[in-house]
Amino acid sequence: MSTLFIADLHLCEEEPAITAGFLRFLAGRAREADALYILGDLFEAWIGDDNLTPLHQTVASAIRQLVDHGVPCYFIHGNRDFLIGKRFARESGMILLPEVQHLTLYSRDLLIMHGDTLCTDDAGYQAFRKKVHTRWVQWLFLALPLFVRRRIAARMRADSQAANSQKSVAIMDVNPQAVVAVMEAYRVQWLIHGHTHRPEIHTLEANGKPAWRAVLGAWHHEGSLIEVTPQNTTLQFFPF
Repeated sequence: MSTLFIADLHLCEEEPAITAGFLRFLAGRAREADALYILGDLFEAWIGDDNLTPLHQTVASAIRQLVDHGVPCYFIHGNRDFLIGKRFARESGMILLPEVQHLTLYSRDLLIMHGDTLCTDDAGYQAFRKKVHTRWVQWLFLALPLFVRRRIAARMRADSQAANSQKSVAIMDVNPQAVVAVMEAYRVQWLIHGHTHRPEIHTLEANGKPAWRAVLGAWHHEGSLIEVTPQNTTLQFFPF
């Protein structure tokens, strides 16, 4: 019995090795799990469900095969692919979850999220996030022609990379007080998230008791997952 969590694959046409590794993971290790949770940034960018490229179709088909095999797949939006909608969810068989989800697995309470909302010290990013998560802004963007959306997305990625290069390492990590606050709001001792690309299982205190924050790694040079079983929670790495 085990449930698997992954995040931050950033799939794109420019990184075929990562895509190949993910497809092998879906056809192999993932099929042995009770469920698979993808905690955001499955894709490097997502400009609408109507932009179904060969990559998107291949990934949707592979996830659908996993689901048809009997392994449910759940998805929480990331900061790169927050526009994934119901159409792609139907085609892939993924179940879309809210940005913060409370789970009970094997008699253990967990909180899962992408993790970007925990980076509260990065005021510039949080202001940008609030803007692009406004419904009318998303509606206007999705109403634009595909070629315009592609240009906007490319410009936004370039601007983001330039901005991040000027930020300190600390400011782009989670805020400890924000972590404790959300864990105490949901009264959990375990939190699993991605986004920061800093894989580790941290110990802390929440609700007046020992607590743990498990951070997923990005799939840059190898795969990363967190496995939850009735006995343990482990951070694991594996080659593509």
